[in-house]
Amino acid sequence: MIKFIKSTLAFMSLGIAAGSAAYADECEIFVGVVPQFQQRHILTAWTPFLAELGDRTQCSYTLVGSANIPEFETQFKSGLFDFVYLNPYHFVVAADVEGYVPIVRSGSKMLQGVLVVRKDSGIESIVELDGREVAFPSPNALGASLLMRTELAMLHGVQVVPKYVTTHNSVYLHVFKEITLAGGGIERSLNGEKPQIGDQLKILYRTQKVNAHPIAVHPRIDPLLRDKIKKSIIDISQTMPTLTDDIPMREAVAASFEDYMTLSDLGLEQFAAD
Repeated sequence: MIKFIKSTLAFMSLGIAAGSAAYADECEIFVGVVPQFQQRHILTAWTPFLAELGDRTQCSYTLVGSANIPEFETQFKSGLFDFVYLNPYHFVVAADVEGYVPIVRSGSKMLQGVLVVRKDSGIESIVELDGREVAFPSPNALGASLLMRTELAMLHGVQVVPKYVTTHNSVYLHVFKEITLAGGGIERSLNGEKPQIGDQLKILYRTQKVNAHPIAVHPRIDPLLRDKIKKSIIDISQTMPTLTDDIPMREAVAASFEDYMTLSDLGLEQFAAD
């Protein structure tokens, strides 16, 4: 059975302490998903995948909603989720604070930020954005914001004024409506934008690529169950690829801590928010 809890308050009303292993022992798994897309999009993508994973692992998966990325960060830092899909920078933080263990990631797609402007803006160089306001989903959205701001400043000497607007969709809307000159996102979210908005935007700059979002589990999950979940996800990716592609996690492979340790060398911490 797949259930959905809209907020942290609803979750806590169940009387379950985030640090308790009781519900994990009963194989009821509480799932977090970084809210880079609107809630309806997340539900549409994750519900069939979690239903199939539940059948294969004989566990119940409850999707816990996050109103925005800062709330999501508070949730995983407190160990709220048993199972969480999060960006690579968030994973490094989650592993350090709560000991989350990576189990799978995309084997064919990497994460890359894109900076967009209106096609008719006349802007041809990122240098033209120096000192200007630029829309981002949140401070710690890796490709769309954190990696983007780091590269603009460290590699190109471009200092922008960030305007945080919660989601990738809001970023593109801000640029489309000319509220900001530019905005940070990722190519997948840009490609999924409504044509009347996306068709008016162009990519001005792309960041370097890093390994894509992992799925990680809290250390309270028994290692045998953790391994069963990992193997089931990889098998779903191979036999029912549309389910994992929609998450998105194309061609899922086993993930390791080493896949994400290079992030510590990029200087991201100077632009990250606590």
